[in-house]
Amino acid sequence: MPKNLYPLDSTKKFTDQMYVGHNRWHPDVPANVTVKPGDVFRVDCREWFDGAIVNDDSADDVLNAPLSTVHVLSGPFAVEGAEPGDLLIVDIVDVGPIPQEDSGPLAGQGWGYTGVFAKSNGGGFLTDQFPDAYKVIWDFRGQTATSRHIPGVSFTGIVHPGLMGTAPSAELLAKWTQRETALIATDPNRVPPLALPPLPQDAILGTLSGADFDNAAAEGARTAPPRENGGNQDIKNFTKGTRVFYPVFVPGAKLSMGDLHFSQGDGEITFCGAIEMGGFIDLHVDLIKGGMETYGVSENAIFMPGNVDPQYSQWLAFSGTCVTLDGEQKYLDSHLSYQRACLHAIDYLTTFGYSAIQAYMILGAAPIEGRLSGVVDIPNSCSTVYIPTAIFDFDVAPSASGPHQIDPGMGVPMAQG
Repeated sequence: MPKNLYPLDSTKKFTDQMYVGHNRWHPDVPANVTVKPGDVFRVDCREWFDGAIVNDDSADDVLNAPLSTVHVLSGPFAVEGAEPGDLLIVDIVDVGPIPQEDSGPLAGQGWGYTGVFAKSNGGGFLTDQFPDAYKVIWDFRGQTATSRHIPGVSFTGIVHPGLMGTAPSAELLAKWTQRETALIATDPNRVPPLALPPLPQDAILGTLSGADFDNAAAEGARTAPPRENGGNQDIKNFTKGTRVFYPVFVPGAKLSMGDLHFSQGDGEITFCGAIEMGGFIDLHVDLIKGGMETYGVSENAIFMPGNVDPQYSQWLAFSGTCVTLDGEQKYLDSHLSYQRACLHAIDYLTTFGYSAIQAYMILGAAPIEGRLSGVVDIPNSCSTVYIPTAIFDFDVAPSASGPHQIDPGMGVPMAQG
């Protein structure tokens, strides 16, 4: 096992650990640990809400989820010799849940959760159809996830970090703030908001204190969206064996990571749509000096996915086009066509006895495939959702005998707010 350079005590809060990470992007957050090119090391990661979501049959905790506190990131890690303009190579050597022998009832120790945020507190991809808060608890057994809230389903987890990235430069940080503030100004009262501006409340910035902390808290970027530094990309194929190339914007690169997922469907469509957990990640780092210019990687991360995805061979696929539920035609809107594909899949699964929210949670947590299948045929883009049929313990293909009826069980906990 690689040496654990960032150990976390499962019985303590994020801010009470030996190393205090951060939940905002800012170039001034000091590195907690320094590594060298070629090093292999282990990093412990907290569940993204730092234990605020619990294993029970109520969604009140998701309804009141403290979005201003996320994501709690491990790091930053400085890489010796890294300079702006380099490419940082990060290999995911291994990744998994908190070991069961660790104490404390935290997500990752044999269980995780999927949630839908209330429209008034974050919303999600289908927030107009599902405006309330919901929660599903998933139990882990080896690589398999099952849930008391969604019977008849089990699948192999595709374990990955939802968030990993390098620190922005001061110039890049200012660019983020300018463009996202301009977007918010186009509809400042929208619910949910169009973007999340800097918010000093609940900011955690490593060892910064005093005026340095205040300045960084006022400027720090929220970690929710992906950006040029990688960040919260929520790519389910960032599995064991993946190699990622991150642009370096500050000396040392200042790599951070967190938001580990036991499984996720393409798009993490419920927003809290993966199976969230705490756990560990083993990494190897190296550098390509001047790599940003050499390979034209000026403002994006590129990656080579690992080869440990579940080997599902049969799929049931649903398509959608960019026509609203009210029948309004939109022009090549792939976001809308993916929504419609997901809604078609949800409608189909309800014919077997699942509630609509149970079907929605399946799409968020199971390793579904989402694709942009057609983007040139005006006016309709076409998106598709592929569901592996083997995740169900009954036949979900259409047949002359009609859909098998399952017992929906206790259902999915909901909280209105």
